[in-house]
Amino acid sequence: MKRVISVRNLYKLYRVGDSVVRALDGVSFDIGEGEFCAIVGTSGSGKSTLLNMLAGLEKPTKGEIVISGRHIETMKEGELVKFRRENVGFIFQSFHLIGTMNALENVALPLTFRGTAPKVRMKKADRMLDMVGLGKHKKHMPNQMSGGQQQRVGVARALVSDPKIIFADEPTGNLDSHTSEDVMHLMQKIVREQNRTLVMVTHDDHLASYADRIFHIIDGKIVRIEEKEKMREEKHE
Repeated sequence: MKRVISVRNLYKLYRVGDSVVRALDGVSFDIGEGEFCAIVGTSGSGKSTLLNMLAGLEKPTKGEIVISGRHIETMKEGELVKFRRENVGFIFQSFHLIGTMNALENVALPLTFRGTAPKVRMKKADRMLDMVGLGKHKKHMPNQMSGGQQQRVGVARALVSDPKIIFADEPTGNLDSHTSEDVMHLMQKIVREQNRTLVMVTHDDHLASYADRIFHIIDGKIVRIEEKEKMREEKHE
């Protein structure tokens, strides 16, 4: 399996008054192409800090982050913006849709930033909405859609620019359990069919079970990595 993300000896230290908090405490791992990985931990475990670093939104105190063969921890802000635009898709807990734009326009937005021609970006957005099962909702505004539908728009928007990697931060945090399952199935299907790499942060062990591998993080350290094969065997015993 081709490595897409490689993290070595990652530390993030914060000063709080006189003490130093280790948000990340020497984390190392690799993630392969087409892999769905979940980072699981309670609030304050360091999982969101880790995701922000992988996405180049925060700088590590020490350590290396290599994504698609490039060291992102040494990149300047302008380089990072360009790198994210070309390689990364984001799915957020709170959807982040623009209320004055319909579903189609929201999905096409990342391509607008790239300078893609209007006709091309609308055609691509159209195809993405079909793929996430929203063919009938293309002209709907966010306030005319349910939470689950809005998150599907969010998934389509994350995919529209053909990212190598998708980062999802508590992507079902605002959804009920039934809708959460739907969105997780959708994300799993996309990873399988399109060979995307998906890294999801969650506090929910059940949602994490959709992933191929689960990284358990406590106090800034990865304490255990669960492989899906083993988990399946345990369920059958």
